[in-house]
Amino acid sequence: MRRRVVVTGIGCVTPIGSTVKDLAAGLYSGRIGVGRLTLFDPGQLPVQIAAEVRDWDLSTVGEDPARWQACPRQTRFAIGAGLQAAAQAGIQTARFDPERFGVYLGCGEPFEDFDAFTRSVHESLKTGDCEEGHFVQHALRIFDPEVEREFEPDMPAIHLGGMLGAEGPVANCVSACVSSTQAIGEATQMIRDDEADLMLCGGAHSTIHPFGFTGFQRLSALSLRNDDPQSAVRPFDADRDGFVIGEGSAMFVVEELAHALGRGADILGEIVGYGSAQDAFRVTDVHPAGRGSVRAMQRALRDAELNPEDIDYINAHGTGTDLNDKVETIAIKQAFGRQAYQIPVSSTKSMMGHATTACGAIELAVCLLSLQSGVIPPTMNHETPGPECDLDYVPRQAREVDCRYVLTNNAAFGGQSAALVASRYEDSSRTFVPVRKAA
Repeated sequence: MRRRVVVTGIGCVTPIGSTVKDLAAGLYSGRIGVGRLTLFDPGQLPVQIAAEVRDWDLSTVGEDPARWQACPRQTRFAIGAGLQAAAQAGIQTARFDPERFGVYLGCGEPFEDFDAFTRSVHESLKTGDCEEGHFVQHALRIFDPEVEREFEPDMPAIHLGGMLGAEGPVANCVSACVSSTQAIGEATQMIRDDEADLMLCGGAHSTIHPFGFTGFQRLSALSLRNDDPQSAVRPFDADRDGFVIGEGSAMFVVEELAHALGRGADILGEIVGYGSAQDAFRVTDVHPAGRGSVRAMQRALRDAELNPEDIDYINAHGTGTDLNDKVETIAIKQAFGRQAYQIPVSSTKSMMGHATTACGAIELAVCLLSLQSGVIPPTMNHETPGPECDLDYVPRQAREVDCRYVLTNNAAFGGQSAALVASRYEDSSRTFVPVRKAA
């Protein structure tokens, strides 16, 4: 029998709530965390709005913020969410084999210290040019090596592994916007394969930085609704014009069922399905038929040994770009057949913006909250369905739905797609019916 993987701890730091309780309250009230950009001066940038994590620091989890001040924001978010999850799961006081405890995160590349970078450029220009040799000469003097060490994307996993005593596998996945979804799926598979008994998994990221903004703006991916930030993200709506950059983290303690029961842990849900696929089309465009997302969702259903009609809610990638929302709708209909019209689908990026590599982890937290509460979050700002967007997107108001199985779907630049299926925990072993092909 396959080893079952359950969730025993959840932690989060998001633009609408930096505890699980506050996140739930924000989701179900339709709180929108998008506002004017404050983390740097946007100057003449065309986009001047973001979904920032505000009024939060690591003192909320008992850490001295000054200790972590030199670290990128994503590291601080990861520590905050990771310690929350660990505390809820009780692993800081539990007895377990440290060699059977690992960490698998999906954290993206932090951006360099902008001040140090621009100073290095400025100094090299004083010589009359900015050739590589001149830039390096000044950068070696200006950049702080201790700070630079923290800008490796695997540093959040390394820090958390050390803080929690994880001596098993410690890894980080970087695959754009599916990074944390894949990290959770791969952590689940490690436990199934008996490589570990428990894992801390999830993701963190912040691209609220001049390089992040200019990069996404050059791709024409961002909303230009500077005058009305609260209505800027409009997934699946006819008037959508792009996403808003967000940030944050969500972390989970997942463990083998018998291990969790043996130490008396509270079980918050179960990871029952994982699927991943590449559409092999273009780096910046998804395949018009969404073939990567279709395969990822189908594989997640197959891994969970479920049929399309078993899914009670889908948390969509739902970025609010013209292409993503149209193609994701097509993909859901391909993966679920006629049943797609019976399943409520919502995008919580309408409230929290797009947290890039962390978005999948945050959206799994949303799904687990829906399993526990029987309430699914709305798609805010959804006023007029867009062309080819004809599913039930739960517009503007949370809805009571008795969820047993939920699916979260993500797609990324580069064509990568991933999906997870979570379920309510049930004491007895589940009995599956044969999987039938979607109509």
